[in-house]
Amino acid sequence: MTTDRQAAYEAEVLRHWAGQSDGAHDLAHLRRVWRNCQKIARAEGGADLEVLLAAAMFHDVVNLPKNAPNRAEASRLSAEVAVAYLAGTDFPPQKLPAVAHAITAHSFSAGVPPETPEARILQDADRLEALGALGLARMFYVAGALGGGLFDPEDPLAQRRALDDRAFALDHLEVKLFPVAEAMQTAEGRELAQQGAEWMEAFRARLLREIG
Repeated sequence: MTTDRQAAYEAEVLRHWAGQSDGAHDLAHLRRVWRNCQKIARAEGGADLEVLLAAAMFHDVVNLPKNAPNRAEASRLSAEVAVAYLAGTDFPPQKLPAVAHAITAHSFSAGVPPETPEARILQDADRLEALGALGLARMFYVAGALGGGLFDPEDPLAQRRALDDRAFALDHLEVKLFPVAEAMQTAEGRELAQQGAEWMEAFRARLLREIG
């Protein structure tokens, strides 16, 4: 169920996204991350859901392309946009730093360690999107958008070459996605991530059989 506050956050994010089109980072993605946040928060306990809702809705409000030279700044810029907007609402001002930190720390490329329950939960919730069937769909979508191939037909597992996930989508499993599954911050996140990683490994095995 979408609350009035969530609806207002979504409308503000869509205003910032006007003219953009990214199927891997859209309103459905934000809603799934928020659902993941709630699932993990219920299992872990101790998180502020008011902070988590705001952080989940605004974590990708500044959405820079994967190949942008300043990609690592996207989460910090998103945090700034979120705080500026929330400061003009009835959102508790004392919670703004927690929202900003959770958004900044969620990003893989930013390299900011999560230091609060909300930051750890948001990071895990967002990274679950990169795993399982949905993660594979997003992986191939992004690779296609960046002009990459599906896999190296001569050496799909990179046994005789260096991994290159910009050239071959399948390489992204080893370059980023399997390591992400091993680095989750919460117990619930780790369990869900393991399930997703096992599914991706099974998919890769099936793909390799099909291509011989």
